[in-house]
Amino acid sequence: MNTPPTNAPVREILVGMGHIAAGQAPQRMKAILGSCIGLALYNMERKKGVMGHIVLPESAGREAAPGKFADTAVPRMLAMLKEHGLAPAALVAKLAGGANMFNGSGPLRIGDANATAVADALKRAGIRIAAQDLGGTRGRRVEFDCATGNLTIQCAGGPARTL
Repeated sequence: MNTPPTNAPVREILVGMGHIAAGQAPQRMKAILGSCIGLALYNMERKKGVMGHIVLPESAGREAAPGKFADTAVPRMLAMLKEHGLAPAALVAKLAGGANMFNGSGPLRIGDANATAVADALKRAGIRIAAQDLGGTRGRRVEFDCATGNLTIQCAGGPARTL
């Protein structure tokens, strides 16, 4: 029986609501999204990145894990990458999610508000959005592969596609 060495990197990292995870090839980061945004910031040359599971558009002074809000998640993700020597100019973003799960209007359209807040935060940081899959009314399962930079998305009841 082959047992992997105990110092081998974890290949799959589950990114829960409000969390941020860092990874590098051969790792993959996964999340299940509804109105939340799954944001991957990535450096192709170094095959390193971070993924955030952003729940709400803005903190408005509320205390919580930095990954919970778009206005705190993006700066924290950039700081994490900077700790690994990765400058914002060398990064690209891929994002998915932002579904309007209740198919309503007004405050129930949290998916739209999340998508706008994340895009605005990325623009302020000077990060290019390389690909996105946003909106709709269905949840998504996403997987970000640090080896390739691919973000694979599967909407509930649909085929997987790769950005």
